[in-house]
Amino acid sequence: MEREEKDGDFLSAILVIFGGTGDLTHRKLIPALYNLVIDQLLPKNFAIVSVGRRNKSEEDYKIDMYQSLKEHSRNKVDDKHWAKLAGMLHYYQFDFTDQGGYSGLKDYLDELDLKVKTGGNRVFYLAVAPEYFETIVIGLHTSNMTKKPGAWSRLIIEKPFGKDLKTARKLNNKLLEVFEESSIYRIDHYLGKEMIQNIMVLRFGNSIFQSIWNNKFIDNVQISLTEKLGVGARGGYYENSGAMRDMVQSHIIQILSLVAMEPPVNLKTDSIRTEKQKVLEAIEDITPGFLRNNVVFGQYGKGIIDGSPVPGYREEPKVPADSNTETFVALKLFINNFRWAGTPFYIRTGKRMGTGSAEIVIQFKDLPNILYFKDKEVQEPNLLVLRIQPNVGVFFQFNTKDFTSHNGIIPTKMDTSYYSPTQGNTPEAYERLLYDILRGDGTLFPRWDEVEAAWAFADKIIKYRENKISQFPNYDAGSMGPVSAFELLARDGRKWWNI
Repeated sequence: MEREEKDGDFLSAILVIFGGTGDLTHRKLIPALYNLVIDQLLPKNFAIVSVGRRNKSEEDYKIDMYQSLKEHSRNKVDDKHWAKLAGMLHYYQFDFTDQGGYSGLKDYLDELDLKVKTGGNRVFYLAVAPEYFETIVIGLHTSNMTKKPGAWSRLIIEKPFGKDLKTARKLNNKLLEVFEESSIYRIDHYLGKEMIQNIMVLRFGNSIFQSIWNNKFIDNVQISLTEKLGVGARGGYYENSGAMRDMVQSHIIQILSLVAMEPPVNLKTDSIRTEKQKVLEAIEDITPGFLRNNVVFGQYGKGIIDGSPVPGYREEPKVPADSNTETFVALKLFINNFRWAGTPFYIRTGKRMGTGSAEIVIQFKDLPNILYFKDKEVQEPNLLVLRIQPNVGVFFQFNTKDFTSHNGIIPTKMDTSYYSPTQGNTPEAYERLLYDILRGDGTLFPRWDEVEAAWAFADKIIKYRENKISQFPNYDAGSMGPVSAFELLARDGRKWWNI
């Protein structure tokens, strides 16, 4: 990552992290900020204020963060860069559910602003449970922390953004009472991953791909986000989420829109967001009749992962013994526009799967069975695979002559991937997202109409799921999901690719 702005163009600010003692701050945010220090991507006049309920001194807090860095930073912690980050880092003890305490926080930030010379600019990061979003925003508003002449304020919120369309709209209306839409940054850490950002470059920076990126040449598109991990200690959260809310409504829908969008008129934030939104509007109407044949839900039972036995979902902590929460979803859908009409998009996500990976597979149409494939040769399709994790890169499969035989044909693989052992919400993703927020670049953050359309889509599937009687568990941990998920593609004469 290289610095893109001149010092004079790089805006100063105070980053206020609500939930400063929480897991997200320890594992993701502080490591991301440390690596931005190393890469010289933070503004000269910059401060970090971690707000937490715990009674601890600022020095104790810095010791805690130093230990977190040693465990989670992608770069080795050295004294020089740690000293620079530590000089920016402050701890403010405050129970953010106490509305009377926000005036004290405002005074603290105002004093720090004069000292650091940040011009009154604020970034408020809500690294807390969703039920506290509204409480904190009200506190910021009533204490006049969000409006200052000549300065800007930005709000960052983590998913889940609501639990359905109704609650998402209610929350958004509350946020808009205090912040403008352009100042709200809804974090989806998947959009910070390098290969997700590379989708547009591959599509619109290479004529060979852009010219064939349509239903005339592409047979089907597969998006698979699979995990070996179970829910672990997150059973309480997952019971109210499930795979639909946790993965499909957010990460997968965002990836889908990037893969299927039309070329934007320019690379400005709203131009890109508008084209993504058009994809969501073009998704075929999700009716109960359509879902009966095109969606599969699953829940993992006991099994073996990497040679070790693991419990079933219903045996995980804080999960009821009769839970019907889905840990797996497979779905076929269509995008009804001129570019994609008739091309199926297959989606798959699940926990406790046999492999843990995230990838997009573009399968191109077969050639007519003449010439080389007329008699006995089996035609392997051309595949373009965008590997998001852990093997980050691009994979392309094409057919060529088998030089060990007289006339055989074999698939040849061109692979630019490299292995990255980091999984999940990688600090690298947060580095890019925090950097963009400071610059005021909202390209990698869903606009409200995208979130609204994603919930409208997901709600129909969730409602169908709630009315459906399922025989759970229906796949073993360590497998690749329920049998019916394989039948979903087999009926179309296709198969899931695990590249």
